Amino acid sequence: MSDQPEQTSKWTNLLSDEDLAFLKTFVLASGSLKELASAYGISYPTVRLRLDRLIGKIKLLDSQENISEFERVLRSEYADGKLDMETFKKLLAVHKQEMESQSHEKHNPAA
Repeated sequence: MSDQPEQTSKWTNLLSDEDLAFLKTFVLASGSLKELASAYGISYPTVRLRLDRLIGKIKLLDSQENISEFERVLRSEYADGKLDMETFKKLLAVHKQEMESQSHEKHNPAA
């Protein structure tokens, strides 16, 4: 059970101040999306979309322990809807290729 608080702090530390403020408002609204929409002055579907993206972001951050900071940011940007799928996949593929190349160079310095 001691691993749980440590794991929780990892993903919460990776959320933006905006995400944390949204979560706080959500909790203070007792999870009511209607109240949340009213608090932000936006429509229910917009709040639902924002919450769905935040849920996706938390899942990504919570499940990815051994990834680089670049990949973590990339996945967060995608989860926030700031990158389309094609761009996300291209950037991720290039990054992974670069990481593999660096790893290969470390293990085979004479090559």
